[in-house]
Amino acid sequence: MTKAELIARIAKDCRMSKALAEKALNSMTDNVTRALKKKDKITLTGFGTFCSSKRRARKGRNPQTGAVIDIKACNVPKFKAGKELRESCN
Repeated sequence: MTKAELIARIAKDCRMSKALAEKALNSMTDNVTRALKKKDKITLTGFGTFCSSKRRARKGRNPQTGAVIDIKACNVPKFKAGKELRESCN
């Protein structure tokens, strides 16, 4: 499903315009992004949890040359599906 398809479904389900549904979806994704940048955790009961995790620095290899490269430490977003979401996918 694309973002446009999701917006269309939200608009239909909530009986609102696509423009308003797009604003709502953008607000949600912007707020999740801001929270993860601040290392906050977002829990949507039944759906899942968004969190930020620190990935340590490590060595890697350039696949074309085989040269060893240093990969810097960074924060990565993670999502853990909630029980209801996991069960609904089976």
